[in-house]
Amino acid sequence: MIDTQEITVTVNGTKYRREVEPRMLLADFLRNTLGLTGTHIGCEHGVCGACTIMVDGSSMRSCLMLAVQADGCEVQTVEGLGSVEKMNPLQEAFQECHALQCGFCTPGMLMTCTDMLQKYPLENDEQIRDGLSGNLCRCTGYQNIVSAVRLVKERSKEEA
Repeated sequence: MIDTQEITVTVNGTKYRREVEPRMLLADFLRNTLGLTGTHIGCEHGVCGACTIMVDGSSMRSCLMLAVQADGCEVQTVEGLGSVEKMNPLQEAFQECHALQCGFCTPGMLMTCTDMLQKYPLENDEQIRDGLSGNLCRCTGYQNIVSAVRLVKERSKEEA
């Protein structure tokens, strides 16, 4: 008999109660149990950032966190940012600035950038690049991602 533990986790505003194996990774729970495949698995060692999500308002590598550790937590995945019909400002900026190529790293980049934009002043490109340093992208050269973050910052200043 496989040992399981019941967890309750709120993902993108919806509360889920599920039985999980104690060693199930949060990334696998999101992808395989809840069907939220926007959370990509790249390295399974926390190095690439493709699996980045938000847990209780902070960005986390879902490949380094067990599902049981998320019990009682609020989780946001890329699916919770916006929709095709109504993208959030960061998603719009990624589209406008061509900040994606193959798209594999994009969900993790969006989640990392969401966290950065909420917590840090990001006053120059160096600060943005420093914040992105834990997310790997083999296609873009990062400049368009930096431009997208800068565009969101500029637009938020205009709206204030």
